[in-house]
Amino acid sequence: MIIRFAVLTIWVKDFEKSLSFYRDALELELVSHPGDIPHLKVGEGFLVLVKGEFCPPADAFPPDFPQLALETDDLDKLVAQLQKSGIDIEGHIEERRDSRWVKLHDPDGNLIELVQVKA
Repeated sequence: MIIRFAVLTIWVKDFEKSLSFYRDALELELVSHPGDIPHLKVGEGFLVLVKGEFCPPADAFPPDFPQLALETDDLDKLVAQLQKSGIDIEGHIEERRDSRWVKLHDPDGNLIELVQVKA
């Protein structure tokens, strides 16, 4: 039975800029891994950046669904920190009964979402 993801891979054109974004702006821990492919620690799993260009499908539905969602325990603080660093947030923080979230693009245009689950 599957219990969680182990590795999620996204493609990036500008590897160093994207690595800096995930490591420095989002503060994901960079860990070494056999094979010299950098892995960023996300909970018990890993985010792996691979040099290349992602090609989203032309008929994606919904078209603005994020490729990656990362959970945070303080969405307001993280958004303020990102905006202070000059990182653009898409729209505003959205909310429903059980969670709050905001969308943004990484340096390569990958749509990501930052989510805070309500207690």
